[in-house]
Amino acid sequence: MKLISWNVNGLRACVGKGFLDFMKEADADVFCIQESKLQAGQIELPLEGYHQYWNYAEKKGYSGTALFTKTEPLSVAYGIGVEEHDHEGRVITAEYEDFYVVTCYTPNSQDGLTRLDYRMSWEDAFLSYLKGLEQKKPVIFCGDLNVAHKEIDLKNPKSNRNNAGFTDQERDRFTKLLEAGFIDTFRYFYPDQEGIYSWWSYRFKAREKNAGWRIDYFCVSECLKDRLKSAAIHTEVFGSDHCPVELVVS
Repeated sequence: MKLISWNVNGLRACVGKGFLDFMKEADADVFCIQESKLQAGQIELPLEGYHQYWNYAEKKGYSGTALFTKTEPLSVAYGIGVEEHDHEGRVITAEYEDFYVVTCYTPNSQDGLTRLDYRMSWEDAFLSYLKGLEQKKPVIFCGDLNVAHKEIDLKNPKSNRNNAGFTDQERDRFTKLLEAGFIDTFRYFYPDQEGIYSWWSYRFKAREKNAGWRIDYFCVSECLKDRLKSAAIHTEVFGSDHCPVELVVS
């Protein structure tokens, strides 16, 4: 089973930059996107062979997620069941026979860390949600988690220390998530790999210089470890300030 996750930073713009070509070429069983920036009815995607599920933010042109799947899920849920966190279209959960697949767009702490307190509340609620799912069956979750976990996960760790996405608090929460029984699949396969990122600022020719951050992930329940086949970050794919990430499981 092949899964792809991509923060498209505005799906309509990304469609104009080759999104459908990549999706067809990737031929994933499950394709998750974040930051669709859409409301219902604003796009019609000709995705033959896929069931489509969308979660929209109440605020126009903001956030939003979608999940496209060849196999119809047993059930689909939107949000994490916490009123405070379910207005921005950030989570979709698809239940399959053997596991859940969750696409997530984690809130950004913003410049000046104006949303860091909210982000910490989100982190606790999201981990609680994942552990609740896990009581029923294993979990695969993916998306733009808006954190570079270790210094190896971004080009300029020292100058970015305590900037949004690389604060001690955000990094500690990701450590806590892994300690709670989840595997960062890219690091499972490539524990020491440097220079592979999934997001680059549009400023300062960051992508050209590969001055990036690895903030897009596939994580899985520990019990799925023996089913992990491969993980990849498609740095060659353009169309967004993020690139797609991939997981293959048996």
